[in-house]
Amino acid sequence: MPPLPYLEALTDLKKDITNKLGIRFDPWPLFTLCLAVLLTAFIFMPRQVSLAFSLALFLSPVWLPFLLRYGAVKLWYVHKRSEFIAKQTYILLEMKPPRNLVKTPLAMEAFLAGIHLTGGESTWYARFKGGVRPFYSLEIASFEGQIHFYIWTRANLRRIIEGQLYAQYPGMQVVEAPDYTRLISAKPEEWLIWGCDFSSTNKNPIPIKTYVEYQLDTVQKEPEQVDPLSNLIEFMSSIGKGEHIWLQFIIRTHNGERYGATPGGKTSTRRNEEGRPYTWRDEGKEIIEAMRKKTRSPYIDPISGKEMAGFPNPTKGESELMGAIDRNTAKLAFDVGIRGIYITKPEKFNIAMVTHMVGLFKPFSTGEGGWNGINSTKWMKRFDDYPWEIGVPKRKDHYRRKLVQAFRRRQFFYDPFFHDGLFGDETMILSTEELATVFHIPSGSVQAPGLARIHSTRYEAPADLPV
Repeated sequence: MPPLPYLEALTDLKKDITNKLGIRFDPWPLFTLCLAVLLTAFIFMPRQVSLAFSLALFLSPVWLPFLLRYGAVKLWYVHKRSEFIAKQTYILLEMKPPRNLVKTPLAMEAFLAGIHLTGGESTWYARFKGGVRPFYSLEIASFEGQIHFYIWTRANLRRIIEGQLYAQYPGMQVVEAPDYTRLISAKPEEWLIWGCDFSSTNKNPIPIKTYVEYQLDTVQKEPEQVDPLSNLIEFMSSIGKGEHIWLQFIIRTHNGERYGATPGGKTSTRRNEEGRPYTWRDEGKEIIEAMRKKTRSPYIDPISGKEMAGFPNPTKGESELMGAIDRNTAKLAFDVGIRGIYITKPEKFNIAMVTHMVGLFKPFSTGEGGWNGINSTKWMKRFDDYPWEIGVPKRKDHYRRKLVQAFRRRQFFYDPFFHDGLFGDETMILSTEELATVFHIPSGSVQAPGLARIHSTRYEAPADLPV
């Protein structure tokens, strides 16, 4: 959803105050502060406060029906969606790559395009009944340094998932696996847990540094390959006994016709120049046009003597960025929520692991040049342990429990883990190219010791084999 100007201003103000003073904008402290202000006003100005309450009560037949209607509609959608999601059967499939894999991230992009499914909420009636389009969880998990790749999905989509994977990775094994998140208790009393979500640092149409920039769109000689995912794999492979790192990419098809839709699914009323619903492609065009205008070099017309705007004259970096935005928005896209957890026995806790998790996606980001990036946020990232933060230990345990619950349920887009508040939604929109960059099966050139691969490749028997 393209943020409104006042929300952008509030977000910037929030970041400035948080970074400089360490004051977090959580709902309950704000509610407590407002209640304290109201009580103070009632003590010192009882007549004025009583008059305001009387006026609000007198006008309640005007404003109360609208408030109740909004609340009733929201609760209806939450109830029906929750009911629909709970009725589905889900499975966890492990992807075991062969040792001699030579596929590039382009294979994963083709797989993602194959599961770009939009069914389930195509009509208002389907949404009214609680239907949601399929969502998946692409996961990388490290158990004491042993790395595994998973995809969590609805059971009735298993054939589609397996077919698309085998089409792109013929030597791969796809097997149903137990839910590793429930094999340990993950209770804060027994485990030390740190985790966060990740969000983009720039507008959605602006891409991150993808595998195309790393020249991985074609097969290269192994010594020449530079896979940015190898940094992440090597880090997850470096943990020791008693440590676990779980990373998930919760994805669903991005519905361009509802760019900026409400949680209930109502289509945004914003339109582009052609009168069609405003999409992220339209926002990308606006960004490119704004960049072109900035690169115009004015000149003086020798005949009229007036200053003219001139033609666009972008630098090489600006031209590459505009081309990347155009290429990015032309592809299929997914709504993406990224979440990571570091869970370990208290005596094994290593603060360096937390530091590395905070910057886990730096290889895909650029510090300058206007490109996009992925930065850590939410959950345990909100705590800075300032002396004026009251009740921090209990609050940390509360968030740890919710974090593990959100990870186990693979929830990001719907209640009770939908990140939609005063300062906007953290859901990213990534093209298939961007998503395939941050999640793909590494080729044989990535030699991390903990990366599990099958020792032999199995193929089907030839169709013309004599019986």
